[in-house]
Amino acid sequence: MAAVEVHKFAQCITCHAWSRDRSMLAFCPNNNEVHIYALLQGKWEKLHVLQKHDQIVSGIDWSARSNKIVTASHDRNSYVWNLEGSEWVPTLVILRLNRAALCVKWSPRENKFAVGSGAKTVCICYYEQENNWWVSKLIRKRHDSSVTSVAWHPNNILLATASTDGKCRIFSTFIKVVDAKESRTGPSADSKFGEQILQLDLSFTWSFGVRWSPSGNTLAYVGHNSMIYFVDDVGPSPLAQNVAFRDLPLRDVLFLSERLVIGVGFDCNPMVFAADERGIWSFIKFLGERKTTSSGPKYGSQFSEAFGKLYGQPKQGFNNDTNEHSRSRGGVHENCINCIVPHGDPGSSKVKRFSTSGLDGKIVVWDMENQVDLAEYL
Repeated sequence: MAAVEVHKFAQCITCHAWSRDRSMLAFCPNNNEVHIYALLQGKWEKLHVLQKHDQIVSGIDWSARSNKIVTASHDRNSYVWNLEGSEWVPTLVILRLNRAALCVKWSPRENKFAVGSGAKTVCICYYEQENNWWVSKLIRKRHDSSVTSVAWHPNNILLATASTDGKCRIFSTFIKVVDAKESRTGPSADSKFGEQILQLDLSFTWSFGVRWSPSGNTLAYVGHNSMIYFVDDVGPSPLAQNVAFRDLPLRDVLFLSERLVIGVGFDCNPMVFAADERGIWSFIKFLGERKTTSSGPKYGSQFSEAFGKLYGQPKQGFNNDTNEHSRSRGGVHENCINCIVPHGDPGSSKVKRFSTSGLDGKIVVWDMENQVDLAEYL
């Protein structure tokens, strides 16, 4: 089994992030606090509780180079936390939002971070040396609904967003006082801050969990219609494909390599997607073991079972040629998985370990080293 570590830290976990050496862990236990644990003598012990937000913390990201933690919350605020001595000191970031902040991510060079919000805007925040504070520039009037996820391109300029209006968009975030001109390559070479490079209308439902591949050549995001979308050659003529699956929708995704993606969500079990030599993506398998019942009744589909329950009919009455044994969902996780992050060396082109957290309060570390059937994709 791929799960090598299972930790139960709380009743429910909203999001989590690791320090550079993975010796410390920060997570939100579904409230307005951030708990920081450290691995001491083989045991995880609580060292700090960050208390500054007034409502649920919806996003956490821990920078690898500068060792700073950025948090975003439903209270419409964001804080950058610096470790001074033995205490984490917060610095308020004025986001100028009138709705909740929903997600946050450091840029690859860690000189900016992006905050998605329920105000249909994205805040690009950077440090202003002269005034010694964090300021934000807003990308406005581009989204028609809440921004649920943000992802930075490796060039530190392009930013992909997913929104509940069903669209995935790519923007330029070039800021003259922060970014070097040499970093402006490809589609963003002549673009200004906030300029929309591309809009993808592949999904007709809420969109979540957008991510770039390590090289930045492929973009993936998920829809609430149990589909995952892959886009190659991002630019004027992108190549898009989608993979539909019969299980519950995904909430987040992670590229392990250029040809391997892990999706997590309401099915409580990581799903593996891979691309063949032609670049065609497909669903491979569930990563965790599923709990099955071998002697249970059979049914043709989940819809048939629900239909039978509605009219008081037995499930056996809906047998057909595509029968499968009924089973309870999940494996290691017992509730929706809402966060997946790499658990390896930052900046590596291949990820062999990653961690997931969910509404069951568990944080699980998964190791792909011994997955022989997936070795060709890593």
